Amino acid sequence: MKPLVGLFVIGALICATSALSQETHSHPPPEKLGHVTFATSCAPRVEHDFERAVALLHSFAYVAAEKAFQDVAIADPRCAIAHWGVAMSYFHQLWSPPSPVELSKGKSEIDRALRLNVRPGRERQLIEAAAAYYDDFEHRSHRVRAKAYEEAMNTVAQSNPTDTEVQVFYALSLIATAPLDDRSHANQKRAVAILEPIFRDYPDHPGVAHYLIHAYDSAELAPRGLAAARAYSKIAPSAPHALHMPSHTFTRLGLWDDSITSNIAARTAAHSQRDLGEELHAMDYLVYAYLQRGRQADAQQVIASLAKMDGLVGSDFKVGYAATAMPARLAMERDNWNAAIALQPLPESSPQVAGVVFWARAVANARAGHPRVAEADIKGLETGQQQLLAEGDTYWATQLDVMGKEARAWQAAANADANEAIRLMRAAADVEDKVEKRPVTPGPIIPAREQLADLLLSLKRPQEALKEYRAALVAAPGRRRALVGAAQAANLLGDAKVASQMRAALSN
Repeated sequence: MKPLVGLFVIGALICATSALSQETHSHPPPEKLGHVTFATSCAPRVEHDFERAVALLHSFAYVAAEKAFQDVAIADPRCAIAHWGVAMSYFHQLWSPPSPVELSKGKSEIDRALRLNVRPGRERQLIEAAAAYYDDFEHRSHRVRAKAYEEAMNTVAQSNPTDTEVQVFYALSLIATAPLDDRSHANQKRAVAILEPIFRDYPDHPGVAHYLIHAYDSAELAPRGLAAARAYSKIAPSAPHALHMPSHTFTRLGLWDDSITSNIAARTAAHSQRDLGEELHAMDYLVYAYLQRGRQADAQQVIASLAKMDGLVGSDFKVGYAATAMPARLAMERDNWNAAIALQPLPESSPQVAGVVFWARAVANARAGHPRVAEADIKGLETGQQQLLAEGDTYWATQLDVMGKEARAWQAAANADANEAIRLMRAAADVEDKVEKRPVTPGPIIPAREQLADLLLSLKRPQEALKEYRAALVAAPGRRRALVGAAQAANLLGDAKVASQMRAALSN
């Protein structure tokens, strides 16, 4: 019997070892959110949890940050700065403004923090700066309140010149309030001047790398953002947004394969964390990159997955915009007018979300030879523009104005009025060139200047078309349609060298 006992013991040990191994490997990987040091007057036992919450906030993991700060406030009821953190989790500085419910909750949290009567110093200054944003939100616009917050943060930053967190949050406020029509990028450059020295000293700080990518998110500055872009996904790989953010820089530089890799990872992470907005945001950038790479089947596969997703409503701007833009991109990039004409707005779509569908249908109908049918959607764009102006949203009102001009231009072209078509499209391109894109999108569905080049090429004016394609490619390097169009224009001009250069760029 001894051999049998021995075999049983050995077998039991093997089974136990196997079970232990399986149990060990079933654990999730260690959380990596970067390194944040944020001294507070709260109880020492909540220090680590508070710093984790700040790290989540820096990676725009707002729902997780809200809960983390709430947990700190429960663990230490005297921790006023935890209520500041909850309020900051509702203040999405680079996304759409908070909803009325979020504003009410944020104001309540700031009021609670102030009632705890924290002693004068950095913590109280930060709380009062956030109060400047939430104060009288029922009557003051988001833009006015965001500017008040930025000015308050300027004062806090001057009072705490060596405090890393204060400086980082101030830099973010500068980026958030940068005028979108300021082509000098003055605010962004001020933010860069603050963040770059901190990045050298604290290369694993999630907010620094993140906000540098945003500060550099323009055609002028994007080449300077590669170091931060390459670093951020390694600093905080547990945050889906950190996996996605490098693709902002990759998109600006036409690095499509890098963007694809970035957004596949971000999409997977967001899905596993049930972050619908972040998942769709990554999917939109992924579709855009696939299309620029000529991988239309891959783009179509991503879009097909929308049918299996719940919660796709236009009232949630981040969700609505991405879910609406993706099928519009696929149809319009491929000149598939029938697919574009069949698009429908999501339920509860805001004017800027529904406007994507109105624009695509209007342009598609005009280019398919149905200019009169396009009229209803053009009117939809004009109505949406007026609604946005009434709400004080000048950025998206301008975008709908550009879309309306583009649709009118193609309508005029379909009616054989070439001069009016060119005038309208050039006006659209000139307006669009003056305004930076919002981070919610990798770019317009089709840039206006690229459409101007398309129009000129269709009118058999290849020399002018090539000039506009080249200008469009400066603003948006590597766009496939622009490269193909430029090669066609060069061929018509007999310029084999330029045509070859444009074709070669398609495979880079």
